[in-house]
Amino acid sequence: MTLPFRYEKLGYAALNVTSLERSVPFYRDLMGLEVVTMDERMAFLRCGQDHHSLILYQAPSAGIKRVAYKMATKADLERAFAHLAESGMAPQWIDPAESTALGIGPAFRVREPNSGLMLEFYDRMIQMAVPFNPTVTKIARIGHVVLGARKYAESVRTLSEVFNFTVSDFVENKFSWMRCFPNPLHHALAVGKSERDHLHHVNFMVSDIDDIGAAINRMKKAGVQIVFGPGRHLPSTSIFLYFLDPDGMTMEFSFGMEEIHEENPREPRMLEMHSRTMDIWGSTPHEQFGKFGAIEGGHD
Repeated sequence: MTLPFRYEKLGYAALNVTSLERSVPFYRDLMGLEVVTMDERMAFLRCGQDHHSLILYQAPSAGIKRVAYKMATKADLERAFAHLAESGMAPQWIDPAESTALGIGPAFRVREPNSGLMLEFYDRMIQMAVPFNPTVTKIARIGHVVLGARKYAESVRTLSEVFNFTVSDFVENKFSWMRCFPNPLHHALAVGKSERDHLHHVNFMVSDIDDIGAAINRMKKAGVQIVFGPGRHLPSTSIFLYFLDPDGMTMEFSFGMEEIHEENPREPRMLEMHSRTMDIWGSTPHEQFGKFGAIEGGHD
C-alpha cells in the first residue's frame, strides 16, 4: 500500500535525563556531540549541520520523550497530518512559539497508540552557519531508535500501515526493523516484543570504523559499561558497540548500514531467532543491554 506522504530522515530524538549536569558531559565529551545551547531545563546537541540531533530534558525519570522525523516537503507534512487525522490518530499541531524555540518550522505530534511513543513530524530545521566539528567521534547522523513493546504486532502494523514505515527485516512475532519510506537506510525505527513498553536504545552512525575501536577504549577508561559488542548485525550489516549513558539508557555507535532503495527494493527477510542474527561475530549482550528507559506518556 502506498501512503500519500514521504519522509526525508530521522531528525532527532528527545530524551529525559535525571541530571543534565551529569548527562551533558557524557554526550559531549565521551560520545562527541556538540552542545548548541543549554539551560537548567534542556540541552540541544548536534552531530551535523542541523540545529540539533538530540535534545536532553531535565526530568524526574529517564527515558524517551519523543522521536522526530523530517518530512520530504511541506506538502508531505500537510498530507501526513491529514492522513493521520483521517486514520483516527488525533495529530496536534505544535504551537508556533514552541516550534520557534525548537528551531523548526511548522510541526505536529501524534502518539503511536500501542507503544505510547510520541512521534513528531516537521519539514525544516535551522541549518547552522558553522559546520559541525567532530571531536572524539566522527558522527555521521542519528541513525535510529528502538523500542520494546507489549503490543508488538499491533505497533508494527500501525507503524507500517498508518505511519508509512517499511519493514526491512523481521524475526516473526519478535522483532521488526523499519525504514522511514523512502529513506533507504535499513532502519530508522525498530520494535521488539517485550513484557513492557520501554526505550531499548538510541543509535548514532559513525563515518569511520576506527571510531568503534576508539570508543571501546574511551568508554572503558571512563568507567562506562559496555553492554554489547563490538559485533556485526546480520540484518543491517552494521558493526556495532552498545554502552550505557549515566542513567543506564543504552546508546549505540554503528558503522555501515545496508541501503534499500525505493526502486526495485528487496523483500523483507524473515530471520531466524538466533544469537547470531544479532551478532554474526558471536558476542553476548550484558544483562543491562536495552533494559532501561521509560516511554514518556506510555502505558507503564
